[in-house]
Amino acid sequence: MQQKIVSAQDLAFQLYELHEVEKVLRFERYQDHNRETLQAALDLALKVAAEEFAPHARLVDEEEPTFENGRVQMRPEVRKALDVLKSTGLMAASHDYARGGMQLPSAVAQMCVGMLKGANVGTQGYAGLTIAAANLILAHGTDEQKSRYAEPMLAGRFFGTMCLTEPHAGSSLGDLRTRAEPQQNGSYRLFGNKIFISAGDHELSDNIIHMVLARLPGAPAGVKGISLFLVPRILVNEDGSLGERNDVVLAGLIHKMGYRGTTSTMLNFGEVGGAVGYLVGQPHQGLAAMFHMMNEARVGVGLGSVMLGYTGYLHALEYARERKQGRPLGEKEPATPQVALMQHADIRRLLLTQKAYVEGGLALCLQGAMLVDEKKYAETPEQRELAAGLLDLLTPVIKSWPSRYCLEANSLAIQVHGGYGYTREYPVEQFFRDNRLNPIHEGTHGIQGMDLLGRKVSMADGRYYRELVSRIESTIDDARQHDRLSANAGSLERALNAIVEATRVINEVKVAGSKEKALANATLYLDAFGQVVVGWLWLRQALKAQAGLSGFGEQTEFFYQGKLRACDYFCRYELPTVVTTSELLKQIDSTALDMFDEAF
Repeated sequence: MQQKIVSAQDLAFQLYELHEVEKVLRFERYQDHNRETLQAALDLALKVAAEEFAPHARLVDEEEPTFENGRVQMRPEVRKALDVLKSTGLMAASHDYARGGMQLPSAVAQMCVGMLKGANVGTQGYAGLTIAAANLILAHGTDEQKSRYAEPMLAGRFFGTMCLTEPHAGSSLGDLRTRAEPQQNGSYRLFGNKIFISAGDHELSDNIIHMVLARLPGAPAGVKGISLFLVPRILVNEDGSLGERNDVVLAGLIHKMGYRGTTSTMLNFGEVGGAVGYLVGQPHQGLAAMFHMMNEARVGVGLGSVMLGYTGYLHALEYARERKQGRPLGEKEPATPQVALMQHADIRRLLLTQKAYVEGGLALCLQGAMLVDEKKYAETPEQRELAAGLLDLLTPVIKSWPSRYCLEANSLAIQVHGGYGYTREYPVEQFFRDNRLNPIHEGTHGIQGMDLLGRKVSMADGRYYRELVSRIESTIDDARQHDRLSANAGSLERALNAIVEATRVINEVKVAGSKEKALANATLYLDAFGQVVVGWLWLRQALKAQAGLSGFGEQTEFFYQGKLRACDYFCRYELPTVVTTSELLKQIDSTALDMFDEAF
């Protein structure tokens, strides 16, 4: 099972050769660590993923949670797996020793989580949301909130959620109606309804801490009037013991296409007197605070997409090697033994496409994780500020690119299996269903595209965008020094020049005041931009593979040759689409914008 969660060779290559994760050990925070301790944590996470999470992934898909007599019922294997996870300390892998954490570098901590996602994304969801909610409290809460709520969450005693969406508003958070009424003791009473709340109710922990967006009396309209509140399912006494049940009620479960192991809930706040809540951060600054959790969740969505795509690819690869079907094109003798699917060119194309997507997506997510550490611990304020800006710029790409292309990898894995892939006899159909949620939650492609084109490329007067372009150009220059990579460098250069020119034209239209028209094709821009970023990361992988073939790496010759060929594929088959898309973007085409309701 282990080898079908992630390639150990690829993970080692990406962490230690491509991203050189050991370089962050120079930061004081990580000076207790070395490669052995990092690898020990990864090995532990893989063991938990393979032995505790993966075995019941199909069970929780087939027997999803139910709502019976006012309580959630689910397979007992979920709690057992999460209890094992708690006992390992991996719930707080990146956190301070003082809070029971391991103080692992972000890239390593993210991969520990990623392997759990690849093994069983439904069960991992409970832990993942808890970690993100705890991080939100640690970033914006009071000292009392940190000790009373966040620390038990990191220990796994309490679990957590994020409560944004309301039935009438969907992604339009400015229209939310949940209200919070101040009380004389400094607390608040919340009244309202939330929907699509993942892990919103269960019996897996002693308590559930809901991070809820709501409005104070007299708050400004729209997003500027939103505040953030901490609402426990069960009230917590000053000594940490549990008190009475809060006025938070499970109204029902939502039954989903995938992620079936994670409860998706409808929650009512304040049916009897109001749900007790506590303000987190400043009044009317709730959305800005919540973005701390949302951005973390978006990076997590990207990594989850990668890992679901990755495990699907490994299953397809194994199937193509073992399944005998058909004969070589030139073979006319029907008595000749059939050959493995792998021998057919189209199957190799399907597998190579998956390899390019999932290994490219993994490089993208780890790039983001490396920026997290640079943003926090780099030596100078300037370095930290630059890393933070680059991470902000790349976050919509990290969320959206894998959730499109690694979902496509899952589709191709089904194709490799043929008719069997469409049945429940093989797990690849479940990987696809699980991954299909990722283009939607934590912000759709459309939302991420508007964020990237409408805000991120222009922030700080385009400084971070220009820095990214400069880094890509530097990689192109390095690759040109290698005959083997010069053509691929040219492909990336053409794609980069195309998206840079499209960006210039669109920004001019924005500045001129035609913002709606400029952003009408933001989703196409996001896709093209993401292709350039992943193309850059593939060229960097190819440079490291070249070094490996020259004796400066740790992997096998076959492994490095595979990297070079996957880079060839991406540069020859994927990057040319950027040029075509950029031409359309430069025209500021309004075909979709001009379409009107009655014409459909």
